[in-house]
Amino acid sequence: MTTDYSADKIQILEGLEAVRKRPAMYIGSTDTNGLHHLVYEIVDNSIDEALAGFCDTILVTIHADNTIEVLDNGRGIPVENHPVYKTSALEIVLTKLHAGGKFDNESYKVSGGLHGVGVSVVNALSEDLTAEVFREGKRYVQSYKRGVPTGKVKQSGEAKKTGTRIWFKPDSKVFESLEYNFDTLARRLRELAFLNAGIKILLRDDRGKGKESIFQFKGGIVSFIQHLNENKNSITKKTIYFHASKEKIDIEVALEYIDSYNETVYTYANNINTKEGGTHLIGFKSALTRVLNESLKKEGLDKKMAQLTGDDVREGLVAIVSVKLPQPQFEGQTKMKLGNGEVKGIVESATNENLGQFFEENPQVVRKILEKCILSAHARLAAKKAKELTRRKSALENDTLPGKLADCSERDPALCELYLVEGDSAGGSAKQGRDRNFQAILPLKGKILNVEKARLDKILSNEEIKTIITAIGTGIGEEEFDLSKARYHKIIIMTDADVDGSHIRTLLLTFFFRYMQDVIKQGYLYIAQPPLYSIRAGKDLHYAYSDQERDAVLKGLDRSKVAIQRYKGLGEMNPEQLWETTMDPERRTILQVAMDDEIEAEETFSVLMGDAVEPRRKFIEENAKNVKNLDL
Repeated sequence: MTTDYSADKIQILEGLEAVRKRPAMYIGSTDTNGLHHLVYEIVDNSIDEALAGFCDTILVTIHADNTIEVLDNGRGIPVENHPVYKTSALEIVLTKLHAGGKFDNESYKVSGGLHGVGVSVVNALSEDLTAEVFREGKRYVQSYKRGVPTGKVKQSGEAKKTGTRIWFKPDSKVFESLEYNFDTLARRLRELAFLNAGIKILLRDDRGKGKESIFQFKGGIVSFIQHLNENKNSITKKTIYFHASKEKIDIEVALEYIDSYNETVYTYANNINTKEGGTHLIGFKSALTRVLNESLKKEGLDKKMAQLTGDDVREGLVAIVSVKLPQPQFEGQTKMKLGNGEVKGIVESATNENLGQFFEENPQVVRKILEKCILSAHARLAAKKAKELTRRKSALENDTLPGKLADCSERDPALCELYLVEGDSAGGSAKQGRDRNFQAILPLKGKILNVEKARLDKILSNEEIKTIITAIGTGIGEEEFDLSKARYHKIIIMTDADVDGSHIRTLLLTFFFRYMQDVIKQGYLYIAQPPLYSIRAGKDLHYAYSDQERDAVLKGLDRSKVAIQRYKGLGEMNPEQLWETTMDPERRTILQVAMDDEIEAEETFSVLMGDAVEPRRKFIEENAKNVKNLDL
């Protein structure tokens, strides 16, 4: 190993070399998420043309060979030579990072692709790319291989329309898979259509049967709210909406209250989903709390509850907050949080003014909202008392979990695992079979409460949920939850491979999604995969985790006497078997719970675990053919 560190060791990556060397820096990853991100980067350029008022239709096509084509009817990327670089502007945009028309705030007042890296990054990570421009009555074409032009921009005929067409083939040397998922693309394109009222986005799939979806919503984010609440009961009966512009910042807010207990607020800045919120969300929340407290006094309901908190006014709230601004500042490369300080006051002022006016004009609506908020406030006070019982003491020395939690000796959370185990029998086997150094076991008795249908005070009165919260150590609720206090960085749900086990797993997933979502986002939540079968042939014992694996094992056995056992419960395995198949880090299989699409997850939990029966029946009918293990 050399220790020489001199000037000749310094590498300079020219042009798009840096992108090919470290693609994840630019698109997040080289897995299927990064693959789909290429499409979003191209579509974002077309959306920026729409925001500027020059484009109203975008066509995205997945071709039979998994190549992608994006066509818009915007102005077309300029093709004339750049005055400084003496090269076609089209080639500069496609080969230079941070090149584009989005830096002077003249060509584009607002933009999602504000760094100017989108199309050039796609070019760098594509085996082949062709750009076609329709501009000023002419058609221009240029092709590339892995970001390098194969020739100059050429005029090729006349054009009656304007716009840009980008066709590209992702590079198999970069991406783990080149298979595009229609539904994944459809979700993002639908979201963009909701956020940009009136724009038409078509998605075509030329593979197989040729699917096609058209997304166009004249109602914009009002349609978005109606879509989110399709399977829910609204107490406001109509969507509250306002649109305001202040100091070059465009603000759109739409909201409804539903008869559930969860808060669902999605925020966007220049069409980018700011999943971690930011100043626009802070401004909206502050104004909502203030306006409803003012209404509480005006309606004379302050005798029932003197003051409402933010948690009180957001119970059952479904809202979209979308801002568009010239110079967005995002915290972190992932653009998850808006950081512009001035936005907070502007959104707060606009919300105060517009919501205040709406509530003045609609006293019946505000009264229904306030009644719900007051019930929430009473439940909060009851929950506050219950929370005291769930706070973890220094080493659980107060016997909060007598005989329940078999803790591990390791104290570094990064090395610790907590198994949430269905039933005392399986819990007993897990306690005996585990590695006590780093594995903790928490047996759960029966099915926990369905948190989708309960307020926090009732949730915290459920013994099983209290033990889970106390064992994990993070606390619960917006004001108290602290992920840094998690005692385990692997929380593993281990249930039986039957209908009851699946239901318990779903109830636990619902709890984590609703009340410990950061545990999922941080990658701490897992699902154990116990075997479905044991296959004994003489002294040899094999395990199979699926019907296909069982058949493969049987095919490889020559012996006539084979004993097959179908496990229905974890308790059927002795401690050694449970360790060997399901708990040994060297041999086990565990699935990490991920949340690729928060909106889809929200819809799924609402349908499966909510009060409405008809959407659940429809879901079951549509997915019945996909069931793999049916316990009759």
